[in-house]
Amino acid sequence: QVQLVESGGGLVQPGGSLRVSCVASGFTFSRYRMSWYRQAPGKERDLVATITDGGGTTNYADSVKGRFTISRDNAKNTVYLQMNSLTFEDTAVYYCNARGVQLWEIRNNYWGQGTQVTVSS
Repeated sequence: QVQLVESGGGLVQPGGSLRVSCVASGFTFSRYRMSWYRQAPGKERDLVATITDGGGTTNYADSVKGRFTISRDNAKNTVYLQMNSLTFEDTAVYYCNARGVQLWEIRNNYWGQGTQVTVSS
């Protein structure tokens, strides 16, 4: 059974930091590209950051470049999103996503249940 379980969300003041985590199970984590998405109330779900299966390449949305860092630990089946210098606009539900990169897994696309991040003074 595939599971992606996010944790680490919460309430933080503007300018603060937070790290969210996503633990994967039920598939071979090291063969999957991992991403973080977020969805604010009344808005579409947007891509925040992506990391390749081996962790060698990362990409970020322009809105978070220089503030957020995605990383992964394949030994722990975990992907992280370190968020610094948070602003009100970062308030959203953050979702973990796993996508297969091998040919026989290319259609696999898994989602976590999300974790709420609220930036408020």
